[in-house]
Amino acid sequence: MTHRTHREVRLTARPQGPVTDDLFEVVTVPVPEPAPGQVLVRNTHMGVAAVMRTLMDEHSDVPMPAYGIGAPLHGSAVGEVVAAPGTDLSPGDLVEHRLGWREYVLLDAAEAHRLDPDLMPDPAAYLSQGPTALMGVARGAEVRPGDTVFVTGAAGGVGSLAGQIARRHGATRVIGSTGSRQKADRLIGELGYDAVVLRGAGPIEEQLREAAPEGIDALFDNVGGEQLTAALAVANRGARLAVVGALATQLSPGGRSTTEIDTLSLLSRGITLRGVALYDHLDLIPEWHRMFAEGLRDGTLTFPHARLQGIEQAPRALRELTEGRHLGAVVVEL
Repeated sequence: MTHRTHREVRLTARPQGPVTDDLFEVVTVPVPEPAPGQVLVRNTHMGVAAVMRTLMDEHSDVPMPAYGIGAPLHGSAVGEVVAAPGTDLSPGDLVEHRLGWREYVLLDAAEAHRLDPDLMPDPAAYLSQGPTALMGVARGAEVRPGDTVFVTGAAGGVGSLAGQIARRHGATRVIGSTGSRQKADRLIGELGYDAVVLRGAGPIEEQLREAAPEGIDALFDNVGGEQLTAALAVANRGARLAVVGALATQLSPGGRSTTEIDTLSLLSRGITLRGVALYDHLDLIPEWHRMFAEGLRDGTLTFPHARLQGIEQAPRALRELTEGRHLGAVVVEL
């Protein structure tokens, strides 16, 4: 039974600093009617991510469309097909797409990617940031057996999986960074990290040297700034440093911060510094889904996440994510 109306979340203004609830409004609108070749989907889960704060600005360096004032936001979502006239999809099919932040969505058939409903033990797991984590570990930092790996922003949706994946690639020591002692304890107790560098508890470089007395071989950097500089200072000869995120910039009040790099040091120690983005590695998505499903079922991987209920909680979910309130991914169940 399709409802006649549904709710969507719209952006009301550009943020001047942190995310606040008054930047959003929840609006009731008619459920659209699919034409031949279109798919009507009832969204069941949507994910929020730090990049969404960047997309709220009018201009950014992110190769994704910015959110429009007065228009619904967008982002990864999973849902069930309601109607799909003239397509190879059928009512009840599980699909993934890029138009979350609404309860129902009308898509062209090419924008809805069919998922195997029996693969994941929980459909929300399709919204993990594991493809990015796998990309950064395998192709960015090229983690190898015996490596000491440093993951910055280790308690986020990407970092909480990157440490687990680094271990699967043979890393013998995995060090993370985070901003709270409670998260640090969970990273060590639940997610297999050996040590944690705590933001705000003294110079990062000193803490990192203590955690990695023999240096680091690989960096998975979600943050930039002081943490990237510290990693470079502690990196061994031939280390691979992957820049996967830029939270220091994305979440800074001005939206822009730069990191000073000692290029002579890179050169003399044969260090690789590489930026990697998922849109260049989309082939990893199905590979990750298979790996994640298997790992979740046999207990070798976990999906740390917070789950909020109801589309009206979506603005709060993004605000709390950017405030660092949660460990792992943040998912809204619609």
